[in-house]
Amino acid sequence: MVVVVVLAARTFLNGVTVVMLLKDLLGYLDELLNVHAFDDYAPNGLQVEGRGQIKKIIGGVTASQALVDAAIERQADAVLVHHGYFWKGEDPCVTGIKRRRLQALLAADISLLAYHLPLDAHPELGNNAQLARLFDCSVEGSFGGRGGHDLVLYGEFTQPLMASEFKKVIADRLGREPLHLPGKDRPLRRIAWCSGGAQSYFEAAVAMGVDVYISGEVSEQCTHLARESGVHYFAAGHHATERYGVQALGQHLSERYELTFEFVDIDNPV
Repeated sequence: MVVVVVLAARTFLNGVTVVMLLKDLLGYLDELLNVHAFDDYAPNGLQVEGRGQIKKIIGGVTASQALVDAAIERQADAVLVHHGYFWKGEDPCVTGIKRRRLQALLAADISLLAYHLPLDAHPELGNNAQLARLFDCSVEGSFGGRGGHDLVLYGEFTQPLMASEFKKVIADRLGREPLHLPGKDRPLRRIAWCSGGAQSYFEAAVAMGVDVYISGEVSEQCTHLARESGVHYFAAGHHATERYGVQALGQHLSERYELTFEFVDIDNPV
């Protein structure tokens, strides 16, 4: 499995590495991301408790064994991810892969911090807000979601473009060729998008009158909806669309508290 460091922010104060208490970091993140307001599929915040002081954070999309190993190798104090552990409906027994991941974190005294829907929805640092910057489109509003918090954003491109042109933009900026389900052959002006597995919102996006919808994943029925509605659908990759919230959040922490932050991208074609 390929591990690529795509972002590194190392900052020091008067030549001394800055140390922050874990409890203070958690308190700030809980407030910043409004985590208690979300009805989520997994717990947000501290999932595995390590040492009480934080100097270095490793960020990634998913708390896989490869990311945990990278954090240990880089002598991190905490791992910050979008996809953590303890999802609703999963087997609660600590065996096999789950045991090995938890054992590695606990043995290294590394904390695991995970923020799922709160990191999708944050208006500045969230995955969807970051995608707006990548795709050069405005944010006019939002819809869909859980617990009263909208996740899907919609707006307009700064300049209209054809679907073939937008496909190239997605591939260039996300580093992954998207799956394109064609709609009408017309300039794209209005767009809706949601990172990750948000294909279930496609029909609502069609009802909003957009020309194109983007998510990370796609389902069989989306093909027919795209053909019959004329709205283009791009499945740009679950992992690829959810790299950017963790990076923005880690960069924010490194600038605000002068902590060391590195984003490690574990290659994932899905």
